[in-house]
Amino acid sequence: MPGDRLTNEDRQHIAEGLAEGLGFTEIGRRLGRPASTIMREVARNGGLDDYGAQQAQEATHQRARRHRKAKPPAPLAGDSSHGRDPQAVQNLTESFATLLEQQGMPRMAARVLACLYVTDSGTLTAADLVQRLRVSPASISQTIAFLEQQGLLKRERTPGGRRERYVVDDEFWLRSTLAALEMNDTLIAASQRAAEILGATTPAGARFGFSAEFLLLVNAPLRQAMEQWQQSQAGRNAERQS
Repeated sequence: MPGDRLTNEDRQHIAEGLAEGLGFTEIGRRLGRPASTIMREVARNGGLDDYGAQQAQEATHQRARRHRKAKPPAPLAGDSSHGRDPQAVQNLTESFATLLEQQGMPRMAARVLACLYVTDSGTLTAADLVQRLRVSPASISQTIAFLEQQGLLKRERTPGGRRERYVVDDEFWLRSTLAALEMNDTLIAASQRAAEILGATTPAGARFGFSAEFLLLVNAPLRQAMEQWQQSQAGRNAERQS
């Protein structure tokens, strides 16, 4: 349901629900609206941390006025419509970004990653991201550094080498999982060392020991899943080449 069909009273209820710590599903149930409607409303009006009923109401009226006056924007670089509904793609981008944010990703990082992920090429330049997200180049630069550190994207040069572009590919989650495994390995080593220093039989030492045991259990199936995926991909590549 389009955001401009929400009333000011609806938005008050949404703000109150967020303040209570309710999820989108529960807020939607109370209002008799789909959870996706609530998610889109929050995503386009400040996100979980900054949503305000009055500000959302005013912003919606302003967007409606701009949409009535503005001409349809030209397709952005990297897009291939394939007959898609542009508004549906925009809603998908916003809802996916909100989902990533709910999983603990910083808001700007979630928005950048969602923009890249829904683009067919999986590739955008800093200028593309600034245009799409309407943020400063400095914000993009800081966010790219964070995502690259997490193994969630990589940089490459555009043809001719004059500009950088940022890329997500089919191994996006593989690299993310590998980064998580490496972080867990670091935590395991630190926890085992702490248990030795504090004494494995003391309450504090046992706490670190239990942490190391748990992380070892977590890492084992993750490594197995990565190996199975790599074997599967290798088999597919062999079939394509034969």
